[in-house]
Amino acid sequence: MSLPAQTLMMPLEMVAPGMVGTGVTVFSGSERTEFTAEILGVLENSIGPRRNLILARLTGGPLTDTGVIQGMSGSPVYVEDRLIGAVSYSMGSFSKDTLAGITPIAEMLDADTPAPATAFEPLSPALSLPFSTDTLTSLTSNQFPKISSFRPSRGTLAALDLPFTSIAGYLEPIATPIVTTGFSPEALNQLSPAFEQASLATVPTGAISNQSSLESVVPLEPGDPLGVGLIQGDLLMAGTGTVTHIDGDRVYAFGHQFYNLGPSQFPMTRAYVHTVLPSQLVSSRITSIGATLGTVHQDRSTGVIGRFGPGPSLVPVKVQLLSPGQDRVETFDFAIIRDDLFTPFLTYTAILNTIISHSRQVGAASYSIKGEIELASHPSVHFQESVAGASAAPLAALYASGPLSALLNNEFEPLTIAKLDVSITAHDQIRTVTLNRVWLDNPRPRPGQTVALHLAFRNYRGDEILRTVMMDIPQTTSDQLELVVADGMTLAQEERLQTRQSSRPANSQQLIAALNDARRNSHVYIQVSRIDTGAVVNGQRLPSLPPSMLGVLGNAQRAGTFSPLDKVKLREWSLSLDDFVVSGSRRLNIELDTW
Repeated sequence: MSLPAQTLMMPLEMVAPGMVGTGVTVFSGSERTEFTAEILGVLENSIGPRRNLILARLTGGPLTDTGVIQGMSGSPVYVEDRLIGAVSYSMGSFSKDTLAGITPIAEMLDADTPAPATAFEPLSPALSLPFSTDTLTSLTSNQFPKISSFRPSRGTLAALDLPFTSIAGYLEPIATPIVTTGFSPEALNQLSPAFEQASLATVPTGAISNQSSLESVVPLEPGDPLGVGLIQGDLLMAGTGTVTHIDGDRVYAFGHQFYNLGPSQFPMTRAYVHTVLPSQLVSSRITSIGATLGTVHQDRSTGVIGRFGPGPSLVPVKVQLLSPGQDRVETFDFAIIRDDLFTPFLTYTAILNTIISHSRQVGAASYSIKGEIELASHPSVHFQESVAGASAAPLAALYASGPLSALLNNEFEPLTIAKLDVSITAHDQIRTVTLNRVWLDNPRPRPGQTVALHLAFRNYRGDEILRTVMMDIPQTTSDQLELVVADGMTLAQEERLQTRQSSRPANSQQLIAALNDARRNSHVYIQVSRIDTGAVVNGQRLPSLPPSMLGVLGNAQRAGTFSPLDKVKLREWSLSLDDFVVSGSRRLNIELDTW
């Protein structure tokens, strides 16, 4: 059909059962193809005020055989050459009739309003100090909002004489195909839980086609495929749908949410349809991603809205994978969208994909992770850890993405990630050691004396490893000290219990310092302490406080966090075990020679 120079639109109140409309989409290549939409009725106010859906039966092209196709979300539908909306909902799987929901165009346009300024809201709970491996590996998961699909109400279906248990009762957003290149099936499986709840689905695809670049000079039109980028570079990931309407430099597409993030910054790209993969379960377009055309700046329940021009700023990520056993170094460069939710999760997925695609995939392994997060207006965050065992690959990826989650979802202020560099050394053998015993050369040292502390470890094969640390016994009036030797996670958990979980960062500077000082399981820690009174106030440890000061701080604890201490740390040493994962702890009571 020939589209008018200026698109005319039909108000929802004029749409009526029995009308026959014409839809436009691309089933293959770049040719826009027409299909027929028979209007069955309007589902009014089904999920809230002014949220409606036009119910239609689609015919023409391959639709009779394929049903509604993943990727055709946003396909415009015209009645009497007037745009009524975008195909956006389907009846689910194994349907014998191609029934679809159409989002009214007025609701898509209404979403293109500037979002009011909102106060900064953290997504992560307050984190107790000190941080350790268990803290960082737990941050990326469980931060995704649950997206509820559209479900027409019983009342609106009854008004159309449609039973709830059939036809429209099964309507849900057409799943958005996620195009990926460079990802292994194992890594994509990690995305499934977060993507499926938002009606996103990974589909087979190939490399970026030559056809997509050839089409980059052709103006974008309603009915054309469109990409919404997530990752670009050596790895690529993008959602695909269809353009509904273009108004000047603005592009309206999909007819339903991508992930319903609201204000967003996704690359808006061209897409090229290779073919349709028919399926009795659900059919999908096989699509490649082309050149960036602009930025998707709104991701709303009624569609995505983009603007022609430069693409958005992305987070540059460099991952270096070293394999000493194979004398090989692989480097991967890609860029990830800036989003408090997606940046950590996609970083986790990309790093996990890098590990399992280029190192050992069967059996236990060990990985050493070193990374730096450069921030736009704060000091950089450095992290380092070793993981081992059958779950080492996902643990390594979770650890590398954990600091991003802590920074982007902090409770103090928005932080901007300038870039992320990660280096991962992959070992094909288990690199673990267990602390077996500790002893002092002189079991009764004098204050101020330097003594040798011996540590004996056993690796997973049973071989003994000995290390020695020279300790300066602190000057103290006490005649008894406690010596604790422990791995990083054990020590951190004990310290958090000592402060009753109330020791937390009080600002972004303390958060960054805590990330840089996080306890590592590749180190063993040695602490000397004495029985004494103190407190933790607003994240700061204050040792040796008199009872009067403790009383004042306790009475004023409403002004900040306060937790009393009954033990004061005097000295601490750490010892690296050459990227081995350390476990175990030992205690010694030291009787001092004070005579």
